[in-house]
Amino acid sequence: MTTTRKRILVVEDNEDNRRILVFRLRRIGDFEIVEATNGAEALASIEAHRPDLVFMDLKMPVMDGWETTRRIRARETGSRIPIVAITAQAMADDERQAIENGCDDYLAKPVVDASLVRAKVERFLGPT
Repeated sequence: MTTTRKRILVVEDNEDNRRILVFRLRRIGDFEIVEATNGAEALASIEAHRPDLVFMDLKMPVMDGWETTRRIRARETGSRIPIVAITAQAMADDERQAIENGCDDYLAKPVVDASLVRAKVERFLGPT
């Protein structure tokens, strides 16, 4: 019996932060990981790769994560994709704002605690 690998889109403009998150994801499970460095690339990746889960940086050039999330949610193909907001600017109100703006969950960076990443992945994709 073959199972299809789950596809995760990591949208992060900072290369170091993107590498850390991708490293954590690879340690958690056998996922197909697609990377984007800004919102415009993320939108193209959503259409081309149809991810099962998105980790979305909120502060990026070209198109920030807030606008990218709104545009994903406006698309029929993006309405059901779980989106986990990630940001280094962890303000007290950011989690509530992320949820209100279409994200399904929130993660502060840097992402150093692998168990937090695992919990988010398992919440949306099931056990790894």
